[in-house]
Amino acid sequence: MQQTKYFIIDFDSTFTQVEALDVLAEIALKDNENQAKAIQEIKDITDQGMEGGMSFRESLKRRVKILQANKKHLPELVDRLSSLVSPSFKRNTEFIEKYKEQIFIVSNGFKDFIVPIVKKHGIKEEHVFANEFKYDNSENIVGFNEDNILSSNNGKPRQIENLKLNGEVFVLGDGYTDYEIKKAGLAHKFYAFTENVRREKILDEADHEAPSLDEFLFTQKLERAHSYPKNRIKALLLENIHEGAVNKLKQEGYQVEVHPAGMTEDELAEAIKDVSVLGIRSKTQVTEKVLKNAKRLLAVGAFCIGTNQIDLKAALHKGVAVFNAPFSNTRSVVELALAEIIMLMRNLPDKIMQMHQGKWNKSAIGSFEIRGKTLGIIGYGKIGSQLSVLAESVGMNVQYFDLEEKLALGNANPCPTLEHLLQSSDVISVHVDGREENKWMIGSKEFDLMKDGVVFINLSRGHIVDIEALRKNIERGKIHGASVDVFPEEPLSNDHPFESPLMGLRNIILTPHVGGSTLEAQENIADFVPSKIIEYINTGSTTNSVNFPNITLPTLSQAHRFIHIHRNEPGILADINNILAKHGINIGGQYLKTNDTIGYVITDIDKNYQEDVIKDLKLVRGTIRFRVLY
Repeated sequence: MQQTKYFIIDFDSTFTQVEALDVLAEIALKDNENQAKAIQEIKDITDQGMEGGMSFRESLKRRVKILQANKKHLPELVDRLSSLVSPSFKRNTEFIEKYKEQIFIVSNGFKDFIVPIVKKHGIKEEHVFANEFKYDNSENIVGFNEDNILSSNNGKPRQIENLKLNGEVFVLGDGYTDYEIKKAGLAHKFYAFTENVRREKILDEADHEAPSLDEFLFTQKLERAHSYPKNRIKALLLENIHEGAVNKLKQEGYQVEVHPAGMTEDELAEAIKDVSVLGIRSKTQVTEKVLKNAKRLLAVGAFCIGTNQIDLKAALHKGVAVFNAPFSNTRSVVELALAEIIMLMRNLPDKIMQMHQGKWNKSAIGSFEIRGKTLGIIGYGKIGSQLSVLAESVGMNVQYFDLEEKLALGNANPCPTLEHLLQSSDVISVHVDGREENKWMIGSKEFDLMKDGVVFINLSRGHIVDIEALRKNIERGKIHGASVDVFPEEPLSNDHPFESPLMGLRNIILTPHVGGSTLEAQENIADFVPSKIIEYINTGSTTNSVNFPNITLPTLSQAHRFIHIHRNEPGILADINNILAKHGINIGGQYLKTNDTIGYVITDIDKNYQEDVIKDLKLVRGTIRFRVLY
């Protein structure tokens, strides 16, 4: 017969994110000129007590003495602590409700503020064991009840012994006093809780590290507590992705590994084996070979606009959603394009270099205003259309060519053919995507069609332009000036050398793929892409995915969500619903969208169901991936 499980949970830095007496000190001493010194002293004493470097009773006495607190401070303390309940406890209320008869809060803190907080989350008041403050006639806190077991050294083991729990006891806490329960032989396992604070000395004594309550529940295999813990989701971010993205993923509870450069195909194929989230920029190629090695991959984030470096079809077949940042760096690219147009029309690259060489060449020869000149934009998408607006605002005449019919902004004019644009533009700026059909779009034939003295800008993709043909036309004077930010082959990192046939040519600007590299753009991307990935993992929403059918889903509430990705074949939705009907499951909401390759079905159901339904749904023909959200 299976034994009953009992769960002993600490309060400070476990149920809540902070040590309550530290917060009480901030409140009580806010008008004290020595506040900072006193608070730091309390924190130092707390750490010594938690790590076993000072007897608990001595630690408690010294902290209470420094506090200078009053009963009137407790309501504010309760309010602040209520907002600081650990995130993993907030999202696992179902566990607390189901096991409330077996959950005990055993703390060296104080009932005065613990009970009001934990009761709100379903913990029974009679299951809270903690110290109690002593007050004087003016309700100043002057000490604690020294007859309480928990005010003494080794108090927690003695308290557990008094409870006479008949079953397996599991302790979840962050301090030495929690470990003492296991040390005394009164607990089956001690889990060191590290969501809020990591004490290496305590980890050395623990049976298991629990970076969140999710991990604790996962290892316990409790009913409905087997969703994959967020701390087991590993994210790999390459190419110096902005620290904002790193922090956002860490705050979500993921493990985050950062690599400063791109990776070769073989390197990434090895590194990706246990990765759930991959973040890249433009240098790293996510190929079919890489994806075959990705055993746990859920999503790829392209921290840029383009996604041609990712095999989107192979990702789709693998059930991996891909997200990018289609708008986040648009302004940055457009500003650079406009600045470079002005610089090249004025022949500034040559003049700047001559000045550095000590040559004073004051002359208007080869320098022109951009006002009244015709700008031809190839590709009238997000960047091309915004460049159109800015260029017109400084007096340029704008025309554009796009394979798709696009609404012109301002006074811009669409060109009937690419040839027409090439023949009639003073400045040409390329802003097309990196699809294979666009390779070598601009070569010798296209350069021959351009006006003599044209200015040429490429801030799109390196393989769009034939670099050798561009070099020849610069050297023969056909092109007045050129700017290139992207190249057919680019170094994997800043530590690798750069080589190009364009190096050393006159009136040319070469930049290291920095069109979108402004702090503003990188901050926007670092917020946008992780948000979409987190939303996908948490809710199943695929809004803005570049390869999955796009579905925006409501927030999951009082239900479980089945996510089924399968080959797009007739009858699979019927098969799914027949399985649900066989198991007597009522559907609360169902969402389906398909593309040519896959079907994406999301089904919200009541929380009460047998686990066999999950096994059956994984066996549906054509299944690529199945997961459950709680």
